[in-house]
Amino acid sequence: MKNLNKIFKWSMVLLIVLTVAILVMGFVGGWKEGNVDVLLLWAYIMVGLAIAAVVIVGLILGIKNNPKSLVKMGIGLGIFAVICFIAYLIAPGSPAIDLNQDQPSQAMLKFTDTILSLTYFAGAAAIIAIIVGEIRLAITNKKG
Repeated sequence: MKNLNKIFKWSMVLLIVLTVAILVMGFVGGWKEGNVDVLLLWAYIMVGLAIAAVVIVGLILGIKNNPKSLVKMGIGLGIFAVICFIAYLIAPGSPAIDLNQDQPSQAMLKFTDTILSLTYFAGAAAIIAIIVGEIRLAITNKKG
């Protein structure tokens, strides 16, 4: 287990160093199209790694602690997939306005709009969760 913790620790250090290097490259070299593309690609990779880590760690812990919890995880993943699909369907993929360079591909525009929609959904869900949590806490404290 100690070796696994060391692997995680050094993996995190490596990811942080790579992220800082990409940011420095952008600031030093100027935010030209190539540097922005690298930064966006790195952001996509980091989001993918985070999602994969959550799923893989959840599977491992679910199998180890409570195999029946895998059904709940499957339902959660299904709901997440449906939300991603809805975000993809409503993403317009319209061309960038006032872009003096070549437009990104239609697929990249659609993908970027999908990610923005997912960000909006997550932000709205966080705000709703805060409000509902506070209301629930106020009701619980009033009873007690």
